[in-house]
Amino acid sequence: MIVTFNCLQIDLTGSIVKVFLTLKVENAASASDASQVLVAFMPTEVQHLAIVKATRAEGKRKKKAYTPLSVQESDLPTTPNGARLYSVQLSTPLKPGETTTLQVFYVLTHSLDPFPAEISQSESQLVYYRDSAVLLSPYNVLEQVTYIKMPSNRIESFTRVDPTTRAGTELKYGTYNNQMPNTYLPILVHFENNRPFAIVEELVRKVEISHWGNVQITEHYKMKHGGARHKGAFSRSIQLNASWLLTQNFLARLEYQSRPSISGTSSFKNLLARLPPRVHSVYYRDEIGNISSSHLRTDSHKSELEIEPRYPLFGGWHCTFTIGYGLSLQDFLFEADDGRRYINLTFGCPLLDTVVDDLTVKVVLPEGSKNPQPVVPFLAEQHLETSYSYLDVVGRTTVVLKKKNVVGEHNVPFQVHYEFNPIFMLAEPLMLIFAVFLFFVACIAYLHMDLSIGKAS
Repeated sequence: MIVTFNCLQIDLTGSIVKVFLTLKVENAASASDASQVLVAFMPTEVQHLAIVKATRAEGKRKKKAYTPLSVQESDLPTTPNGARLYSVQLSTPLKPGETTTLQVFYVLTHSLDPFPAEISQSESQLVYYRDSAVLLSPYNVLEQVTYIKMPSNRIESFTRVDPTTRAGTELKYGTYNNQMPNTYLPILVHFENNRPFAIVEELVRKVEISHWGNVQITEHYKMKHGGARHKGAFSRSIQLNASWLLTQNFLARLEYQSRPSISGTSSFKNLLARLPPRVHSVYYRDEIGNISSSHLRTDSHKSELEIEPRYPLFGGWHCTFTIGYGLSLQDFLFEADDGRRYINLTFGCPLLDTVVDDLTVKVVLPEGSKNPQPVVPFLAEQHLETSYSYLDVVGRTTVVLKKKNVVGEHNVPFQVHYEFNPIFMLAEPLMLIFAVFLFFVACIAYLHMDLSIGKAS
């Protein structure tokens, strides 16, 4: 296999690194049919690799179509430099002498290192990014070019591997010709990035399904600003005289409100959550109570909830909050051909431009549900547990899905299939009727009882 052309486009405009890779590969004339193409990642990249997608270009010009391909970690031994190999499975084998074009997209989290690690309220945030000027590949690469896109013109420094050119916010490495397999040319880019580094350390989504017509979703967030740590009077960690600290904090807040474009440029004070359409009973609160600083915009296609924490988040600061809302069951519950029911939901986090370090999704099925079977389009830890709510007798079967390093590309539909007998819907009403009946029986018995103390004859 030979890579005749490779174009690597690295997007550093946000807090998450997004890489678009175009590969034009050719199967050697003397080789057998090829059913896979290998893509290599350094061990440091594998630790931060959130998702890998691949498509194959078929057809020409206006008739060109992109076919999704399966990508999985290869069981082949690692390369001499310790790289891990991922296999892109071709939909149709590549015959000897044939060429094809692949589009590979992958996301890296926690790959931008703040430097300096601490900044004051008036300073901009600078970060480091480390990579290779050429694609790390197990194949010969005949021609290659790499583009790196930054969010601003302020680039403090960058490694030069000739030919290297800069045009505004973009760096170009290459074109490089005839690169040997496993070639690695390390580069380091130091640039300004004031985008919000919103990191959800833990998110627990609880989806409660009621066959009486409602789906209730509750999301508990533990969030932090993952950028350069804040130093100065606005910091919580400073240990000074209380009255002086209150004065300085008041002045810092006044400066932040009056000069938001200059003071605290790397902080963020609002978040946008994209919710399903036709939501109802939406609320947003933290440990203290309900927070009124939120705005909900809904239409027939989507719902957007803009929320503001009680205070702006600077580097290293944390906050916890809860979002809850209801949905109509008829929009998400369906019946399969085999007679089983299934709920169609969205995985991932509704907050835009965030990384979730640890995500737990709990789908609480109605009491009496049997044989649940989740269908998730990627690897996720799965297990079952039992939840209890009001008037439950045997408890509700709960499907628990866990995944680490979750990004926006994980916001895709997933299903939970299960069996349910409608007779169980009568359990709670019958219990209420029976409880009311016992109450009236007790009242009648009490009225007919003679509890007075009379004289002994």
